[in-house]
Amino acid sequence: MLRVLMFLVPIALAIYALVDCISTKDEDVKHLPKLVWLLLIVFAWLIGPIAWIFVGRQRGAAAVGGTGGRQATGRRSGGGGWVAPDDNPDFLRSLNDEKQREENAKDKELLENWEEDLRRREEDLRKEDKNSDDGGPQDPPAK
Repeated sequence: MLRVLMFLVPIALAIYALVDCISTKDEDVKHLPKLVWLLLIVFAWLIGPIAWIFVGRQRGAAAVGGTGGRQATGRRSGGGGWVAPDDNPDFLRSLNDEKQREENAKDKELLENWEEDLRRREEDLRKEDKNSDDGGPQDPPAK
């Protein structure tokens, strides 16, 4: 069993390093060009992957320091990794803006309905005043 592990672990490490190197952006590769790193990983399949993992790629603060990608100032560090929606202030702000727009639309519609009702009632009152001034039908006086 130990003999098998002696071959499987370096091969798995080489495959991981190869995939990681291929998927890394060119600007994140350090010290050597990306093509040289690929050749080093493939041909020196024990030393190459280990060198790639430790010095070949610029790692973010979350991967190295375990600080969650935050600097001492509380801002996100460079690298622009993926951020969960509940940790992303821009996403949360957009939800709040969308909710505010919906509430504003509802409030505007409610205000328009109230204004329409107010105009109708004022018109009804004007008609009643006009009828009472013209000698039209009036309520009988109370006894």
